[in-house]
Amino acid sequence: MTFQPNPGDGIVVNGTAYTVGQHPAAPGVAYAQAGRQGIVYQLIPVDGELHEAKALKVFFPKFRIPAMVYQSEHMGNYREIPGLQVSSREVLTPERNGDLIAEYPDLLYAVIMPWIHGCTWFDVISDQRNLGRSESLMLAKALAAIGSSMEQRGLAHCDLSAPNVMLPFFSEVKLPEGAAAVELVDVEQMYSPKMDRPDVLLAGSPGYAAHRTVHSGLWSSYADRFAGAVIIAEMLGWSDPAIVNRAWGESYFDQHEMQTPCERYFLLKKSLGQRWGTRIADLFGRTWDSQDLSSCPTFGEWLIALSSLSEEEAVEEAQAPVAAAAAHDDDADGARSKTVQEVPAEIMASLGIEPGTREVNDNVVGRLFHQARDLEDAGNLSGALEIFRSAYHFVKKDSPLEVELAAAIQGLEEQLRPAEESSNKGIKALLLSRKFMLSAAAAIVILAGSAITVNQILAEKAESRQLDAQRLAEQQAQEKEEAARKQEEEARRQQEEAAQKEAEAKKAEEDRKKAEEAKKAQEADQALKEQEKAELQAKYEKQAKYEAYLASLEEKKKKQALQEKYDNQVKYEAYLAQQEEKKKRQAQEEAAAKEAAKAEAERQARARAAQQAQAAALQKQRSQNVVELVALYNKAYNAQVAGNKDRAKNAAREFIQLFNKDKAYYKTVGKMSSRLSNLQKFISDDSHWIPKL
Repeated sequence: MTFQPNPGDGIVVNGTAYTVGQHPAAPGVAYAQAGRQGIVYQLIPVDGELHEAKALKVFFPKFRIPAMVYQSEHMGNYREIPGLQVSSREVLTPERNGDLIAEYPDLLYAVIMPWIHGCTWFDVISDQRNLGRSESLMLAKALAAIGSSMEQRGLAHCDLSAPNVMLPFFSEVKLPEGAAAVELVDVEQMYSPKMDRPDVLLAGSPGYAAHRTVHSGLWSSYADRFAGAVIIAEMLGWSDPAIVNRAWGESYFDQHEMQTPCERYFLLKKSLGQRWGTRIADLFGRTWDSQDLSSCPTFGEWLIALSSLSEEEAVEEAQAPVAAAAAHDDDADGARSKTVQEVPAEIMASLGIEPGTREVNDNVVGRLFHQARDLEDAGNLSGALEIFRSAYHFVKKDSPLEVELAAAIQGLEEQLRPAEESSNKGIKALLLSRKFMLSAAAAIVILAGSAITVNQILAEKAESRQLDAQRLAEQQAQEKEEAARKQEEEARRQQEEAAQKEAEAKKAEEDRKKAEEAKKAQEADQALKEQEKAELQAKYEKQAKYEAYLASLEEKKKKQALQEKYDNQVKYEAYLAQQEEKKKRQAQEEAAAKEAAKAEAERQARARAAQQAQAAALQKQRSQNVVELVALYNKAYNAQVAGNKDRAKNAAREFIQLFNKDKAYYKTVGKMSSRLSNLQKFISDDSHWIPKL
C-alpha cells in the first residue's frame, strides 16, 4: 500500500503519535514538499506544540539506501551546530519499524527529523520579495556562520541551493528563543571525512553550480564555497530593487551565465560595491573568477567581512585611495585595533583569533598571505591589497611577518597611485615653468598698460621700450640663476638619494644572503631529520595500511552480506505490492467493463423506444392527413357540382399541397393517386368534370 496520507490522518512512529498536517495554501491537501530525492510530509505531535513538528522524508526507490542508517547515526553528532537542526534524525528500519513498513512499503528507510518552519530562499527569489538592509545582512551573516562552522569540522552540504536554504526568520510560527535565522535541509549528500561516499552524487543546482566544477558530482570539503558565495551575494543584493528586478527567475543567475562576464554579474558586483563596500565585491569577484572550488574565499573570510558592516548606513562605492592610504600609514596601530573590535568575539574565536589580542592561528594568516599573492599574480592588485591589510591587523607587532606585510602593502599602494601623483606633478611643473611665468608677466604688463592713454603711449614710446628691454633682461638673468640653482639642488638631492638607496640595497642584499645561508643550513639539517622521520613513518604507515586493508576486507564482506539481505527483503516486499496492485487493477477493469456493457444496453433500449414512438406518431399523422385529403377532394367535388369553380380550385390546390408533403406514402393509399390526377386535370381545364370516388 503506497503512502499517500490525507490531512489529519494518524501515524505512530517510534512510540510517538502524530497527525499529518494540512497545507496552509491548499485546504484538504496534506502538507508535503517534493524534492529531488523524495517527498517530505509534516507530522504534528498529538501531545506537543506546533514548533515541535517533525518532517517525514519518504525517499524515491532510487534513494532508499540501507547505508542511510549509519549515515544518520554519524550526522547526529552535528545537530548542535546552528543551522543543521535536521541532522537530528531517525531512520525507519525493518527491525525497528517492521509493522509500519509492512503496511506502507514506501516508508522503508524513510527519515524522521525536525520540521523547519518558514519559507525557503527559493520562495523569496521567486516572489521577487525586497529585503531591508538589516534583513539582508542578518541572513548573509547567518549563512556565512553556518558555512564557517561546517568548514572548521571538514563538512560540506554538497547541494547548496535556494530550495535547500530555509529561513525560519520569516516563519509565522512562534519558535523557541535562540532559533537559528537560517537552516539547511536535504543534507543526505553531506560530505564528512568520516562518512562513505554516496552511491549517487549530485552535480549542483542550476544557478548555483560552477561550470568549471567536475560534472561527475560534488564530494569534498570545498563543495559549498562557490554556491554559498552566490547565495550570500543574492541575500545582500536583495536589498537593492534593481537587482531583484533583474533576477533570471528561480535564481538570480541563469546556469548558462555562471562564471562568464555577463551583465547580471557586473550589475550585482557593482551593487555590492556601492551598498556593502569593495571588500564584499572583491570576495564575490574572487569567487566568480576562481578556477576551482578550493581557490574560492572561505566562509570565514565572508563572515569577517560581513561582521564589520553596519546595518544602518550604506557604504559609499568610491573612496579617495590616496587619503585612505595616508590614513592607513599614519595610524596603522589604531586601524588594526579598530578592526579587531569590529569583529564579534565568537567569530574571532572560531577563526583562531584570541578575543582582545592581535594573535591568530599561523595557518589563518598564512592562508590569507598566499591568497593575496595569488591575486597579485593574477593582476587583481586592489583585491590583494585588501587581503594584505586584513592579515596585517592580526600579526604580532614588530614581527618579521609584519615588516613583510607592511612592505607588500606599501608596494601595492604605490602601484595603485602613480596616475594621480603624475597628474599632480604635471600641474606643479606647469606652475613653476619659465614659459608660464613669462606668459603671466606679459599678461600683467598688458593689463596694466591698458589704462594709459594713446597720447601717453606715443609720447613715452621710446623710453618705455628701453625700460621694458632692461627689465626683461634683468628678469631673464634672475630666472636663469634661479633655474640653475634649483637644478643643482635637485641634482645634489638625487645623488644623495641614489647613494642612500644604493647603501640600503647593498645592506639588504648582504642581509638577504646571510639569511639565505642560515636558512639553507637549517633546511639541510631539517631535511636530514625529516628524511629519517619519513623512513620510520613509512614503515609504520605500511604496517597500518596492511592492517587497515585486512579490516576493510572483513568490513566489506559484512556490508555485502547485510546489503544482500536488505535487497532481497526489498525485492520480496516490492513483489507482494506488485501482486496486490495487479489484483486491484484487474478487479477495477472487470467492474468497468460490466458497467460499460450495462450502460450500452440501456442506451440501445432508449433508442428503440424513441424510434417506436416516432414511428407511431408518424403513422397517426399520416392517418389524419388521409382523412383530410379525402375531405378536400369531396369539398372540390361538391363545389364543382354547386357551380363554384373558384372554391373547387382552392380545395384542389390544398389537396395537391398536402399530398406532395408525403407523396411516396399517399400513392400507396386507396385511390389517392386517381384523386390527384383528376384534381390536376381540373385545375388545368375547369371544364373537366371531377368524378365522385
